[in-house]
Amino acid sequence: MQRKVFGLGDIVEMKKPHPCGTNAWKVIRMGMDIRMKCTGCGHSVLLPRSRFEKRMKRVLVPAESSGDDTSRPGSL
Repeated sequence: MQRKVFGLGDIVEMKKPHPCGTNAWKVIRMGMDIRMKCTGCGHSVLLPRSRFEKRMKRVLVPAESSGDDTSRPGSL
């Protein structure tokens, strides 16, 4: 099975919704454990990486790149 690709600051969709009604979460810490924050109510959850990868469906919104703004065309 291929490992799922996600990064710090990504908004990810989980298989089951949170009790507040949303299933979109922001990844706020990465390591052996993944800490994510519910985009609906702000609740924070810490999951082992293996459990997180099983429950994650896809990345909804990738995080902004950490490069400086001068690398984008049209910025000064």
